[in-house]
Amino acid sequence: MYRARTLVIALVSLFFIGSCATSPTGRSQLKLYSKSQLANMGAQAFDGMKTKQNVSQKAVQNEFVSCVASFITKQVPNSVFDGQWELVVFDEPQINAFALPGGKIGVYTGILEVTENQHQLAAIIGHEVGHVIAEHGNERMSNSALIGIGMEATNVLLQSNQIANSNMIMAAIGMGVQVGVQLPFSRTHETEADLIGLELMARAGFTPSESVNLWQNMDKASGGKRQAEFLSTHPLPTSRIEVLQQNMASANYLAQQATDKPNCKK
Repeated sequence: MYRARTLVIALVSLFFIGSCATSPTGRSQLKLYSKSQLANMGAQAFDGMKTKQNVSQKAVQNEFVSCVASFITKQVPNSVFDGQWELVVFDEPQINAFALPGGKIGVYTGILEVTENQHQLAAIIGHEVGHVIAEHGNERMSNSALIGIGMEATNVLLQSNQIANSNMIMAAIGMGVQVGVQLPFSRTHETEADLIGLELMARAGFTPSESVNLWQNMDKASGGKRQAEFLSTHPLPTSRIEVLQQNMASANYLAQQATDKPNCKK
C-alpha cells in the first residue's frame, strides 16, 4: 500500500507541476521536459536518421524543398528556435515529412509525388513545424509518463488487494486509455498542427486554399485504406479539410498581407 500511495502522490505532483502550460490554440498542456532536453533529443534522432537513410543528392529537388522551408521557418518565433534550421531531403519513397525540436526538418521524396506545387509542400512543412511550435513531442512524452505512473499505481492497488482477474482488468484499462485518451489526444495534435501550419503558410505568402487540395491528394494516395477515425492517430482527410475550410477566411487575409511572395520552382 505504501508503494501505491507513493505512486499516486507522484502522479498528482507531476500533473500540478506541468499542467500550467498552454498551447498556441489555447489548449491546456502538460509539459515536463525542458526545451534544451527536447533539442538534444531532436539532434540525436536527426543525426541517427542521416546515417541510416538515403539523403537526396538531387540539386533541383533540394533547392525546391529548401526554398519552401525557408519561407516557413522565417515565420517561426525566436522563442521556439532562434538558430539556423537544418533541412534534409531523404531519398525514400514514403509519403512523409517531419520536424524536430532544435530546428530540424526532414522531407521524404515520396511526399513530393503527392504535393503538386510549392503551396502544397508549404502546407506539409508548416504542419510539421506546427508540431514543434506547439511542443507536441514534449506533451506526448509527458502524458505517456503520467499514464505510465497511473497504470503502475492501479496495478499495485489491484495486486495488493488480491483482486481477481487483475491482468484482464489492466488489459481493459490499457485499451480504454489508448482508444479513449491517447488516440483522441494524437488527433487533437494533428488538428492543431494543421491550423498552425495554415497560419504559417499564409503569413509566408503561400496560397492557403492549396492545403485543402493537398489533403484531397493525400486521400487519393491512401487508396481508401484507412482505419475508422476513432481508432486512428490522425483525423480523416475529410475531417482535416473541414477544419481547414472553417479557418480559410482568416488565412486568406493573412496571405494577402504578406509582402514577400514565394516563387519556389519544383
